[in-house]
Amino acid sequence: MRGAAAYGRVSVESNVLSASPHQLISMLFDGAQQAIKAARLHMQNGNVAEKGKAISKAIEIVNSGLLAALDKEKGGELAERLESLYTYITSLLLKANLKNEEALLDEAARLLEDIGSAWKEIGQQAAAGAGA
Repeated sequence: MRGAAAYGRVSVESNVLSASPHQLISMLFDGAQQAIKAARLHMQNGNVAEKGKAISKAIEIVNSGLLAALDKEKGGELAERLESLYTYITSLLLKANLKNEEALLDEAARLLEDIGSAWKEIGQQAAAGAGA
C-alpha cells in the first residue's frame, strides 16, 4: 500500500510541475472536492479525527490555494466576489466540522463545483481560441 501511495505522490508532483497556472487552479478545485468527499465519508463513519483532518485540508486548499491565488488588481470586482465566496465556503467547512452537519459540506462542495466548472470551461474556451 505504501508503494501505491508513493507512486500517487510522484504522479501528482509530475502533474503539478508540468501544469499551466490555469491547470494548477483546476487541481486545487479537484483537491478541495476530494477532501470534502473524504470528510463526508469520515463524518458518516463517526471518525471524528479523520473528518477534522479532511476538513482542515479542504480549508487549507481554499485559503492558501484558491484565495491566495486571487489577483485583486487584475481581477477587480470579480476577485472581490470570489474572495467573499471563498471566505463563506471556509465558514461552511468550519461549521460543518463543529456541528457535524453533512448539509454544510454539501453546500461547500456545490459552491466549489460551480466555481470550478466555470474555471475549467474558461480554460477550454481559451485553449480552443488559441488553437483557432
